[in-house]
Amino acid sequence: MRPRLPSPLRAVADERFARHGVRLLLKRDDLIHPALPGNKWRKLHLNLREADGRPVVTFGGAYSNHLRATAAAGRLLGFPTVGIVRGDELAGRPLNPSLAQCAADGMRLLFVDRTTYRAKKDPAVLSALLDRATAALSDRQDPRTAPPSALPYVVPEGGSNPLAVRGCLALGHELEGEADVVAVACGTGGTLAGLAAGLSEGQRALGVPVLKGGFLTEEIRALQREALGSPTDNWSLDERFHCGGYARTTPGLTAFADDFEARHHLPVERVYVAKLLYALLSLTEEGAFPPGTRLAAVVTGQPEPSSR
Repeated sequence: MRPRLPSPLRAVADERFARHGVRLLLKRDDLIHPALPGNKWRKLHLNLREADGRPVVTFGGAYSNHLRATAAAGRLLGFPTVGIVRGDELAGRPLNPSLAQCAADGMRLLFVDRTTYRAKKDPAVLSALLDRATAALSDRQDPRTAPPSALPYVVPEGGSNPLAVRGCLALGHELEGEADVVAVACGTGGTLAGLAAGLSEGQRALGVPVLKGGFLTEEIRALQREALGSPTDNWSLDERFHCGGYARTTPGLTAFADDFEARHHLPVERVYVAKLLYALLSLTEEGAFPPGTRLAAVVTGQPEPSSR
């Protein structure tokens, strides 16, 4: 199945935005591909072209959408995948639905302790992890004997690297002239970096981080610098809506997501999309957007059946 591009842009009639003169639009990137929705397809496709059929090794937590999308791409396109999963305490336990889907799609799962996972960018640590991945792929005790063609291509956690940023430029281009502000939930920042660079003059991008920590500003600037030569100045972050951290929630967020689903008959993914929409309503009620603003929210995924 070919990706559905450009993804649909649909207006939403919601009086909570309308009473402030704000028009809400949903950029339905979740409809790009059933197995590779939204920013996952945009961030992966140039990386997979670069990998050129080699095994792909990537990283993520136990509920990582990125791991699941990479595994699905491997199944659909016929290349091996290895997912290095944060948390060695998960090894030997029954797989959660997300990791079970990765395994069903053929991904080899390697569980590592959290200290090692945090150090995965260290060259020595990464080399050792790639040795384990190569051994898992080749079923050989000594990965150094694997042929060069089997050496894996590494995609970072969340898929955010310069190729991912370039892949997300198209998201901005698709919204030229369609919105004044384009907002997206952020994990590792690659989607926002590319989106902002793809927008036309006068448009702005807004990122809503779903993790706490305040580290994304420099990460996004670095990604834009590496991918495009220099950072753009047409984006900002609002760090107030992480609700305690990744995959954390609050009663208020849950009630908002339930209500939005009921109002608009649209399933709301809870880790990213719910926080994005909740942030946009809060900002609208604060007067952050002038009357007449066309506000586009990028819907990057749909909820897992087991999470609803």
